[in-house]
Amino acid sequence: MRHLKAGLKLNRTSSHRSAMFRNMVTSLFKYDRIRTTDRKAKELRRWADNLITLAKRGNLHARRQALAIVREKDVVHKLFEEAQDRFGAKPGGYTRIVRLGRRPGDAAPVSLIELIDDQPVKKKKTKKKKAAPADKKVEAPPSPAVEEKPEKAPESKEKIEAKAEDAATEHPETSEPEESEDTASEKEEKQPSD
Repeated sequence: MRHLKAGLKLNRTSSHRSAMFRNMVTSLFKYDRIRTTDRKAKELRRWADNLITLAKRGNLHARRQALAIVREKDVVHKLFEEAQDRFGAKPGGYTRIVRLGRRPGDAAPVSLIELIDDQPVKKKKTKKKKAAPADKKVEAPPSPAVEEKPEKAPESKEKIEAKAEDAATEHPETSEPEESEDTASEKEEKQPSD
């Protein structure tokens, strides 16, 4: 009988399987999303949900249980700091699995597993509010935009003339040589003495 033997074996020994999932769950909390095969992602979801539940509990015993699973202390610290703000209102379902298709090398089905938080829902509501005033702003500027176009054309002509003058001063061979103040004063002194 297979009582209390839930979970996929994934053709690995139990020690290899636990080491793999410990590494994967550490990477998931460190980077907020990872790419893996479908079956591993489904099994990883169980590990991640369990750790987030521990982090929401937030006491010392829960932290020590999480440290027994997650490989890096700073990842556990980050998880416990953000858990109440990020996942506090949810009773579960902290991860999302998005199917990406098949891997080119072996055609294995690949998925993206990522952490979900409540903040994107709030952002969607604010986008709707911002969309209505943005439509009004779009209606008003077209008439000034038409007026601005003729103003830009003379500026570009001025810039072209300024560039031409700069080019003339940089290349004295093409234009008349300019006299410096010292040479002009020397010529004045020489003329009266003649």
